[in-house]
Amino acid sequence: MSLITISGFPCSGKTRRAEQIKAALESRIQDAGFEGTKLKVAVLSDHILNISRDVYKDSRAEKPARGALFTAMQRQMGQDTILIVDGMNYIKGFRYQMYCAARELKLRVCTVYVVATQELCKEWNSKREDGTAYAPETLENLLMRYEEPSSMVRWDSPLITVPWVDDDVPADDIWKAITEGNVKPPNAGTQAVPKAPTDALRALESTTAAMVSAIMAEQAASASLGGLVALTMPNALRPTVTLPPRNVTLSELQRLKRQFVTVNKKAITLGTIEKGAMDWSEESIASKYAAYIEENLKP
Repeated sequence: MSLITISGFPCSGKTRRAEQIKAALESRIQDAGFEGTKLKVAVLSDHILNISRDVYKDSRAEKPARGALFTAMQRQMGQDTILIVDGMNYIKGFRYQMYCAARELKLRVCTVYVVATQELCKEWNSKREDGTAYAPETLENLLMRYEEPSSMVRWDSPLITVPWVDDDVPADDIWKAITEGNVKPPNAGTQAVPKAPTDALRALESTTAAMVSAIMAEQAASASLGGLVALTMPNALRPTVTLPPRNVTLSELQRLKRQFVTVNKKAITLGTIEKGAMDWSEESIASKYAAYIEENLKP
């Protein structure tokens, strides 16, 4: 359904805002007037995953912790779930990674930026007595490294800002973003590329060579000039090709064969052609090579 990314300074009140968002969304879903499909609202955070605040003291420990959060997020995302990721999410590259994962599943996205001054964050951190406080030097370091979300970039949009002075979150704006916002297609660069079968190159070479031989044999046997020619080939293939009204030479056919094979060798190497629509069977190769000959042979 959708992914809501919470971002903000450490100790800025993100968890409280995540709880407010969850309560507001569940209220709308459970309302008698709601006509949509049954949805569940889930919250994911460092606390839920038992990730200690101490990991932020060391970048080597922080990286696998971020990976654990991302993996858990991927497991919970789905068409029947509104997932709220409650965390600093302070690195813009990580927010982009989350955005791409949501696009892969064709989910709507929304970023909620929880705003508080650095002085307030330090004050609130110092008052924590439940063992969730950051060490002062860690907090200072995280505040300096924080990369603020921007509505100008696609992975942070739509961006909804919630300042510390507001008593509640703008539930209407968030609901509209996750239910009416555009569902963007997955990035082309992240799509799995259809791979050609392992014998595609052999089939390409042997089929085109057999067709050249069959065309030359047919011309010699029938002494016909041009028109639709049915070729007799190995493996019970019977492709047809329309030849020009003249005698086609072996050098012409060999030249076209080299061109056709070169183009399709590249497709085999890259793993796709025509957005993966290429059929690498001998029958398909023969049909495509016949069309290539008809298009490129001079009258």
